[in-house]
Amino acid sequence: MSRKLKGTVVSDKMNKTRIVAIEKLKKHPRYQKFYKVTARFKAHDEKNEYKTGDNVIIEETRPLSKDKRWKISEKI
Repeated sequence: MSRKLKGTVVSDKMNKTRIVAIEKLKKHPRYQKFYKVTARFKAHDEKNEYKTGDNVIIEETRPLSKDKRWKISEKI
């Protein structure tokens, strides 16, 4: 079973690759305040169909390139 994450496409400038930003809330250990942490993943998009601003689900896959370990499975 592969991991799935929900995020937003923030860049569609590369061919067959999209950069997807995943935001999560993290709690500060001392001050107990929540703050946003953003992780950016390169995800495979075979048909170049997803554009900047699309909310998508990415799925973990085998290594496709040096940095690419995810593929976009569907649009929300």
